[in-house]
Amino acid sequence: MRLVLVDGSGFIFRAFHALPDMTRPDGVHVNAVFGFCNMLARLLKEHTGTHLAVVFDAGRHTFRNRLYDNYKAHRPEPPPELVPQFGLIREATRAFGLPAIELADWEADDLIAAYAKAATEAGGEAVIVSSDKDLMQLLRPGVTMLDPMKNVPIGLAEVEAKFGVPPEKVVEVQALIGDSVDNVPGVPGIGPKGAAALINEYGTLEKVLEAAPSMKPSKRRDALIEHADKARLSKQLVILRDDSPLPAPLDSFVVKPWDPAVLRDFLVQNNFKSLRHRLGLEGEPEEEAPPPVSAAEFGPYTAVATREALEAVCAQARTAGMIAISVQTDAPAALHGNLVGLGLATAPGQSTYLPLAHNLALDDTPQLKLADVISVLAPLLAAPGVLKIFHDAKQGLEALHRAGLENIAPIDDVMLISYAQDAGNFAHDAPTLARVHLNHTAKSVDEVTGSGRARLGFASAPLDKVTAYAAEAADLSLRLWQNLKPMLRVHKSLALYELVEKPLIPVLAEMEAYGVMVDRNDLSAMSAEFERRMAEIETDIHRLAGQTFNVGSPKQLGEILFETMQLPGGKKGKTGAWGTDSSVLETLAEQGVEIAQRVMDWRQLAKLKSTYADALIGQIDPNTGRVHTSFQMAATTTGRLSSTDPNLQNIPIRTQEGARIRKTFIAAPGHSLISADYSQIELRLLAHVANIPALKDSFAKGEDIHARTASEVFGVPMEGMDALTRRRAKAINFGIIYGISAFGLARQLGIAPGEARTYIDAYFKRYPEIRAYMEETKEQARTHGFVLTPFGRRCWVPRIKDKIPSLRAYAERQAINAPLQGGGADIIKHAMVKLPAALREAGLKTRLILQVHDELLFEAPDAEAETAAALAQKVMQNAAELSVPLVVETGIGKNWGDAH
Repeated sequence: MRLVLVDGSGFIFRAFHALPDMTRPDGVHVNAVFGFCNMLARLLKEHTGTHLAVVFDAGRHTFRNRLYDNYKAHRPEPPPELVPQFGLIREATRAFGLPAIELADWEADDLIAAYAKAATEAGGEAVIVSSDKDLMQLLRPGVTMLDPMKNVPIGLAEVEAKFGVPPEKVVEVQALIGDSVDNVPGVPGIGPKGAAALINEYGTLEKVLEAAPSMKPSKRRDALIEHADKARLSKQLVILRDDSPLPAPLDSFVVKPWDPAVLRDFLVQNNFKSLRHRLGLEGEPEEEAPPPVSAAEFGPYTAVATREALEAVCAQARTAGMIAISVQTDAPAALHGNLVGLGLATAPGQSTYLPLAHNLALDDTPQLKLADVISVLAPLLAAPGVLKIFHDAKQGLEALHRAGLENIAPIDDVMLISYAQDAGNFAHDAPTLARVHLNHTAKSVDEVTGSGRARLGFASAPLDKVTAYAAEAADLSLRLWQNLKPMLRVHKSLALYELVEKPLIPVLAEMEAYGVMVDRNDLSAMSAEFERRMAEIETDIHRLAGQTFNVGSPKQLGEILFETMQLPGGKKGKTGAWGTDSSVLETLAEQGVEIAQRVMDWRQLAKLKSTYADALIGQIDPNTGRVHTSFQMAATTTGRLSSTDPNLQNIPIRTQEGARIRKTFIAAPGHSLISADYSQIELRLLAHVANIPALKDSFAKGEDIHARTASEVFGVPMEGMDALTRRRAKAINFGIIYGISAFGLARQLGIAPGEARTYIDAYFKRYPEIRAYMEETKEQARTHGFVLTPFGRRCWVPRIKDKIPSLRAYAERQAINAPLQGGGADIIKHAMVKLPAALREAGLKTRLILQVHDELLFEAPDAEAETAAALAQKVMQNAAELSVPLVVETGIGKNWGDAH
């Protein structure tokens, strides 16, 4: 028997630090996984034994922490981009057909020691694949080490060179010198050379300590006497326990060939094409393969310098029946950027750049005047027989419209084509789509403009670099369109794209351009009000702390909580500062620590003050006097819109502060705001998709759904029901949608987890259809990788099979909620597409100006506000046909708070 024992934890960190950051198409970091797979593949090729296992640490806390609670306490938390890779690496190990061994309460090094002992006792040998100095104590006849990076053995000479003693004496030396990385105390003042000299002279740690009183007076003698107990403790911490349990028998480690299908699936999932090729696992193309990618080269590209050249491009577009356009502006947000140039592509590899507003030197090729460009391009952009292809058409059209090119149709948007069939599967920016679908790395903006302080404006960047970037962007859009548009029909996403996503583009563009009015004076007053309340809370915090400090400083707050006040549960991060994020404060607040709750209150006000009260004033456009948010159409997993600059989706809904912020959004003089909000839309969708007769009946009768639920679950009559019982039913109703746990419900209601579990069990007993829906939906996600909304939108759930239980459980909650939240998003989008035309046909001047989740906000002349509200309610309630009625609640007011 030749047992190869791989130090899996060592492999992980070596791989992570050896490779630059890498991500899969879905954004998951995989550089450590890729490095680990490469190291494992090389090991299997060059150093295979008869038996092999990869050994991992099961967790940070082991029996050593009970011996010494500060053991490894100073080790920083692993980088956040590494944490999700731990589970993937274990999955990789199993994909290679190897056992992944770990055991709670024991370190990987202990298991390696135990298996090495078992192998030699069985008459075999063990090879430890690691360069970890802590494992060097195990070297002896029959047990060797191999440095996986240098690919060289580690023997007696290497151990003696490092420690000054043979392997069997290593623990004696380590006990004296300690280990600052693992927080093993040792004896202060004694280093490796001094420790080796003592052990070589006296033989063992115990004999050194016994001899210390008779040594010549010195600081070293005093330290040995004073810290003898620490040295003995240190030896217990550093010695590896070869008597640890064996999680699996040795005969289960017999090396077998990997299953090509299993390994290939893992490598495909993680986008490791080069490794697949190297291991001969390319395999057959998958079903539903997209059209073949064009073999045309990307570039070189040229710039358009004459009217004749531009007319030639337009002629090519008319012949091809299409043109892809990349719109380049001098600002990231199209609402505020000026048109600088256009990339124009008529076929793969046939792309050019049209400069319009570059700061060119006198000897550069002159650029066409905008008026001449418009005269040539406008007829083409309006031609019904020429399809105009964009990536993020909303942003591109906004910039073109401001430049004077307004009539542009028909269009397609490759970002939305991708989003309609792959929401949640990966990001939908152009570089990601190019990498996923074309296996091409797109040029970055930084390559054109530089970065940091030296960054140039786009109009001032070298024209050759801008040409290469912008022309490639148009070329990519055209190739992506050829690749992705046919797949809409295959994935049954064509109707969603053509009837919802694409028609929403002009609706949102008009909303963004019009904007919403805010009260500058009221914002200033609200800022002062929040500042006053923050000062009151700060005074309260200082009283509870017993001293003044900067509440906004996480470092000072951590010192107050965990050093001055000695509160439990503190942990230090990489910088050595105490962690004080929301999870830490919430845990303390749940334990009744008042200062933690007050700090959370202070932070909430500080965030609202900076994000809304102060920031909104600066975001008022001087030309319109309004705030213009930007709606992101392809950012969420479920189809919901999000907004930026400012983000209006995160205003608290049910808090006093959220209501106060809404009051600062006002109507123009002579106008009112109309709020139209879908009532309990996700609960209604739950009743519909899970086919729950009791809930459907209640919605049909217009009953109080929470009171009905309380009556059904708790067996109490609806009439005269107390508020607490209804509140508990409401918490369960909404919690179930988000996969709430007994612990979560208990925390929300302030009850014991056991009582909360009783409520949830009673709920599922009364509504078994919900449990069935949840299980069926999770199974659909596990089988296909996505779930469907009632309207056919695919919502991908990438981590549904994750080996890490917490990540898998989170993915399951996502899977359960996505058809409901996504269904709600589909319905309100249907309504938004219909509303502008309905308002125009009714002869109304009312305008749709905002969308926030299940709510739409309109600005209407006072005289037509009632009529417009009724029309909006009718259109929204008829936006979809469900087995339960859709209900929309409307309100009218001079500000959003009064209308909401």
